[in-house]
Amino acid sequence: MLRYLTAGESHGQCLVAILDGMVAGLRVDKNFIDKELLRRQRGFGRGDRMKIEKDRVDILSGLRKGITIGSPIAMMIKNKDFSIDRLAAIYCPRPGHADLAGAVKYNRSDARDILERSSARETAARVSVGAVCKIFLSEIGMAVNSRIVMIGGVTSQKLMYERITSALKRRDTVGGIFEITATGAPCGLGSFTQSDKRLNARLAGALMSIQAIKGVEVGLGFESAKRFGSEVHDAIFYDKTKGFYRKTNNAGGIEGGVSSGEPILLRCAMKPISTLLNPLASVNIKTKKPSKATVERSDICAVLSAAVVAESVVAFELANAAFEKFGGDSLDETKRNLKGYLKQAKAF
Repeated sequence: MLRYLTAGESHGQCLVAILDGMVAGLRVDKNFIDKELLRRQRGFGRGDRMKIEKDRVDILSGLRKGITIGSPIAMMIKNKDFSIDRLAAIYCPRPGHADLAGAVKYNRSDARDILERSSARETAARVSVGAVCKIFLSEIGMAVNSRIVMIGGVTSQKLMYERITSALKRRDTVGGIFEITATGAPCGLGSFTQSDKRLNARLAGALMSIQAIKGVEVGLGFESAKRFGSEVHDAIFYDKTKGFYRKTNNAGGIEGGVSSGEPILLRCAMKPISTLLNPLASVNIKTKKPSKATVERSDICAVLSAAVVAESVVAFELANAAFEKFGGDSLDETKRNLKGYLKQAKAF
């Protein structure tokens, strides 16, 4: 089983990720991980923090001469802005953020203790994990990519830029929708035997774990609720050369919790960032008196960055599903198992 943990605060010394269960024999390109981290930082509408931090990964364990050896992979991303102990206390929680609920849960009057971990800065660690998983997936013929569908209600690139610019002038924020496509996934990943083994459930859960994601669709998603069944389900065809296939992919590559062999299509709705330069009404935690919400350094729009994080969590879940199906402690063993399964599937 593949698993990971992350640690670190937004303005702490560093972010740390530990990826456990990765096969031995996988060559890991540190430059690729750094490029993925840079992708997470880019995008029109990002805040000043991205001008400060130059995210680079330090791989602390799990590799020898650039190749995995089967032990846990520890990765660290240092924070240039390491100011957590000097930052002001926060008593006026931001609507839409974890500030108030977290303060109540952990009995902390200073919401700084909450936002330092709940901040989306944490996703840099997840991108480092996802980058390693992408490298593994590429070895077994799979890839994960993303594209922006809509920002602030508009779909053309020109209007997206205008929408973000308008939000900046209004001292406001905007969200949007992005799409994730995973190609090369063979039929048979996931399972219908238990609810927590369903591939669509695992992918949706992973995507919903990303800060500010409020909705996830698979394939046609909510659109399928408006149509007749004959207009939704993907008819099955057979050819001696390519075996079973579909002419449509409304299911988004997953049927009954199991990958169908078609591209896996997922869409996410990201709400506008919670920190507003023109803050909403709030209440001071200590005095209980009305106040404006705290203003922290933040983004106007981070949809492009969220899409990169989404690629990472999807890559992890698909890599984990591949390990469950094909097993193996080494890359060579996993490839042999996959080859045997694909031969079996072709002959079905």
